[in-house]
Amino acid sequence: MRQNSPTPHHTSGITIHDLARRLRALPPSLGPVRLIGVDGHAGSGKSTFAGHLAAALDGAPVLHLDDIASHDELFSWTARLTAQVIEPLGRGESARYTPYDWTLRAFGPPRVLPPAPVLLVEGVGAGRRELRPHLAALLWMELPAPESWARGRRRDGEAQREFWDGWTEAERAHFAGDPSRPHADLTVRATPEGYEVLPGPASPLRPGLCDPDSHRQ
Repeated sequence: MRQNSPTPHHTSGITIHDLARRLRALPPSLGPVRLIGVDGHAGSGKSTFAGHLAAALDGAPVLHLDDIASHDELFSWTARLTAQVIEPLGRGESARYTPYDWTLRAFGPPRVLPPAPVLLVEGVGAGRRELRPHLAALLWMELPAPESWARGRRRDGEAQREFWDGWTEAERAHFAGDPSRPHADLTVRATPEGYEVLPGPASPLRPGLCDPDSHRQ
């Protein structure tokens, strides 16, 4: 479900390199780690943006929630993420998680995730209620659900039509009970030139992340 990164960065708003600088300056939120959530609807471009941001952060690791979720647990994966990732990182230790193979429908061998200064967690539900206390910042990809889902369906093709039918209902239910966007510090919009990063609904809660004069180049 991941896409190759498009062309560089950005028109107005906080540039992606300035965003990286601001994220590095935040206090750690999980042991020594600044855990940054990138949430949004499926198909909104979270993986691609997280790849750009990770590059601007000099290769910061990215945890894809596609590797944590499964066919049987589209959204009920919090306990596994907590045990495999959150708790070890909180102790300053490397996490070891078992990525899910969506083709084989099975969890694979463990992967090691070191406690880097900045670590990105991207995917639908990255800003869920149980994770927010561990986040240094939450970013929301600003693309409406119908447009996001249409992009995702085009990307995955007819073979995944039945899966997408079930997914959209599950995602609707998830965000109805546990919306992420109201808690986002920043919103991210894709533009033809790259990205626009602007204050989110919760931006006053992170005064160091969004300064009044930072939203235009």
